[in-house]
Amino acid sequence: MLINRKSMLTGVERTLDIPCTEEQINAWNQGQDLIQRIMPDLTADQREFIMTGCSPEEWDTLKEDEENDD
Repeated sequence: MLINRKSMLTGVERTLDIPCTEEQINAWNQGQDLIQRIMPDLTADQREFIMTGCSPEEWDTLKEDEENDD
């Protein structure tokens, strides 16, 4: 399923093809359960993208920036 999200870190919009169903997305949006339980076959990166719109590269950059600030 094509999922479109805007990154909460950078505001960049991306679309990823994630192996989930519309029913799973709706269940998560309705707060029926934790995303890990609704979509257990997704990777942590795929779940993070659904929740925040952030890519793994964005999180890595954020971590590097924080480490450089220390």
